[in-house]
Amino acid sequence: MLRVAEQYAATDTGRQRRANEDALLSRSPLFVVADGMGGAQAGEVASQIAVEAFKRGLHDSAEPEAALAELTRAANARIHELSHSHTEQAGMGTTLTAMYVGPEDVSIAHVGDSRAYCLRGEELMRLTDDHSLVDELMRQGRLTPEEAEEHPQRSVITRALGPEGTVDVDTRSFRARAGDVYLLCSDGLTTMVSEEELARVLREHPHLRDAGEALIAAANEAGGRDNITVVLVRLEEVGAGTPSVPSGAPAPRRDDTAAMELGATMVGAPAAPAPVARRRPRRPLPRIASAGKVRARVRRAGRIGAVLVVLALLGAGIYVALQSVYFIGTNARGLITLYRGVPFKLPGNVPLYSSDFVSGVSASTLPPARRRALLDHSLRSEGNAAALIRSLELGQLE
Repeated sequence: MLRVAEQYAATDTGRQRRANEDALLSRSPLFVVADGMGGAQAGEVASQIAVEAFKRGLHDSAEPEAALAELTRAANARIHELSHSHTEQAGMGTTLTAMYVGPEDVSIAHVGDSRAYCLRGEELMRLTDDHSLVDELMRQGRLTPEEAEEHPQRSVITRALGPEGTVDVDTRSFRARAGDVYLLCSDGLTTMVSEEELARVLREHPHLRDAGEALIAAANEAGGRDNITVVLVRLEEVGAGTPSVPSGAPAPRRDDTAAMELGATMVGAPAAPAPVARRRPRRPLPRIASAGKVRARVRRAGRIGAVLVVLALLGAGIYVALQSVYFIGTNARGLITLYRGVPFKLPGNVPLYSSDFVSGVSASTLPPARRRALLDHSLRSEGNAAALIRSLELGQLE
């Protein structure tokens, strides 16, 4: 039988937001993270409503997955009702990731792009799938993980509490083990810190407070573009005198999880060989090039110059073409944005697009079908794209 041996929970505003719209609950054996969205502090209201729904806990006789899903749907109904009855809270919503620690299993309910992870031994496993546009494109094979990290629509989520009257809730249970460390977090952490770095920090800090503070510091050092919330939980066997040290036990049941498994191996660098004295080679006498060789070099230089001129002309033509096409995406705050160019980046993280206009419409307020159709990377003329955004702002598009 397992129990919570150690826990840590904290939330940080970050370096670029004025307010914190994240909320959390850390009452063993129940833990919740919510990341709100919506203007005029509506996101803060939505995330607090989501957390409040779980404060009474689960009944001992309840089936954890079903109970977590029921509480999540109750929170969704409340948020949806308020967003339609109060103008200042219109369009508000929130993500939610909740975890219940049972005697043998850990159960999770999940909506949105906040995440749950498990560190087991040296292995970090992701236990939730993001309900986001870029994750859906990756699952369809249309984006690589590297492309997804810098995608202009990476902030668009496809499922949240509040926008719709009903919501689909992902629930899963995992066979837990003594020594497991579970991490719940908002995307203010995962958009700033890679999963390899998450694993490294958790492995290097055996005390959860140290690990949690290090994770928040890492997100802020990387830019702190969003609110950062971290909840950490370590499990132990009932009756154990001290918290169990994570062991290299096998991963959770394969039929229970779509977790992404990451491994890290430390390889020792070989010792450098001792310096060996070498005789300095004799410098050869300079050779005088023949007239034929000189002419060949001139012809070669001419060909290279011609190729460079052609490449420069092609580059100029491509640049001019990029300035005449537009696409609709979202900025870092999730607002519908008009971009000039194409939604790709060159090697070296050089974007082929630039922001042309930011609307006041949040993508989270659009119905899923409309959101997918609008943010499908279609290249448009400036007039067509601007007209669509104006219609959205006027509420003329369903």
